[in-house]
Amino acid sequence: MSKPQLLIDTDPGVDDALAIMMAHAHADIAALSVAAGNVGLGHTVRNARTLRDLLGATFPVYAGCPSPLVRAPDEDAAFVHGMDGLGDVGFPEPKAAADAEAAALALLRLTRERPGELTLVALAPLTNLALALRLDPTLPQRVKRLVVMGGAVTGRGNTGKVPAEFNIGFDPEAAHVVFEAFPAFDLVDWEATLRHGFDDAEFDAWLAAGDRRAEFFGQVFRTARDYNAKHDRHGVVAADALAMAVAIDPAIVTRSETRAVAVELDGRLTRGATVVDWANRLGRPAQARIVLEVDQARFAAMVRKALGAA
Repeated sequence: MSKPQLLIDTDPGVDDALAIMMAHAHADIAALSVAAGNVGLGHTVRNARTLRDLLGATFPVYAGCPSPLVRAPDEDAAFVHGMDGLGDVGFPEPKAAADAEAAALALLRLTRERPGELTLVALAPLTNLALALRLDPTLPQRVKRLVVMGGAVTGRGNTGKVPAEFNIGFDPEAAHVVFEAFPAFDLVDWEATLRHGFDDAEFDAWLAAGDRRAEFFGQVFRTARDYNAKHDRHGVVAADALAMAVAIDPAIVTRSETRAVAVELDGRLTRGATVVDWANRLGRPAQARIVLEVDQARFAAMVRKALGAA
């Protein structure tokens, strides 16, 4: 069976790092397009290059937009991921530079070159995808699947605004553009990731049994684990890894519901919230397959392999 072919839009980021390691272990990576989000674009691009070196890979890295489409962001996630996005470990300068082509243009070109082949995995704020869609609204016709890590479908967000999840809240206008443009996509929201965390001791055993990838992840994850411990968040919650598992193996999903999902742009308290029409009151097309449950054992096996602990 051929490997999934993935085009990954990302803002590395600790959990992005694990997701990219999973992609390399289980699929073929066509490219990384990189957005600002967890930390600024200079850091996220460098981190993508660092991961490429770690994996001994040659996939291209394309830098995207350094800011949201309309408004400056309220916050980044450096307090979780470290000021550099990878736990402030201090890795050496990566070997190869990023490619010169802009991320949005690369997304369009690659999908034109390989129509119907690439699964687009959106792990970051959706700025790059929205820019690509504004340049070419036919993009969804060329994408095999779109998997989005974002949202909080019942309002249990993880930002300063109670209902909003970070990726959507960082650039709500971009999310609005993407959600309106794609007739069908998989949505792996923050609440699903909370239901699919890993036991700390179990995860530590995987790190101890793994190879250089596990050593790397153990280093970059320390800042996030310290933050979680101080905020009474137990277990290893890896949002982007869960979305990547769904992208690699759609059959891992054991329960989902397809509903119309929109993004709130104007609310004083709710800007960036994902609004789900659970009861079909608006009569809008249901475009989002909301992932509610996955096979946890299969998810764990995918993560172990990515760490070299299979």
